[in-house]
Formats: sequence, structure tokens, C-alpha cells
Amino acid sequence: MNAYRVADRWAALGDPTRQAIVAALADGPRAVGELAARLPVSRPAVSQALKVLKDAGLVTEQPVGTRRIYRLDPVAVAALRDQLDTYWNRALASYGEVVEQPTADQPEERS
Repeated sequence: MNAYRVADRWAALGDPTRQAIVAALADGPRAVGELAARLPVSRPAVSQALKVLKDAGLVTEQPVGTRRIYRLDPVAVAALRDQLDTYWNRALASYGEVVEQPTADQPEERS
């Protein structure tokens, strides 16, 4: 996995419009017009956001007649989820270590 590509994916999700597009595409493939109809931004803004998401590898496009249909790339989304799972597991392990440490006002148990 290319670390820079994953960083691009996280950066691409830093914009509320792009997040809304990803949420809409999670429900299924959509054309630009369909996405623009659901969002409070212009069609060119949706196209620009889709380009960023596509460049980050989160979205793929397929020409169908005169339209382009966009969908989430399940492999890219799974890679982000795997990274989040890794962060979550590390955070839980770290929390567990802190909880298990005796505090200054609590004597350590001896066997």
C-alpha cells in the first residue's frame, strides 16, 4: 500500500462536499447530475469534487452513453477502513495500558 496514496485519500475526505458525495455514492453509483441534485452546490463544483476523489483513488467512473457514472472504489474504502481499525486497536491497547497502571493514590497489589 502506498502511504502517500492513503494520505491523499484522507485529505480528499477533508471537505464536506466530498464527504457528502462519498456518502451518496455509498448508496450506489450516481451520475454528476444526480449528485448535484442532492447537494447544495453547483454541478461544476460536484465535478471538481469528483475529480479530487477520483485522483485520490476513492471513486471510479464509467462512461454510459453521454454520461459518466461514478461509484466508490471498494478496495480504496476498505484500505481506509483497515487503517482506521489499526488506529482503533492501537488506541484501545494504549487505553488498556493506562487503565491497568496503578495511580499514585492507589497502591499496587502484591501477590
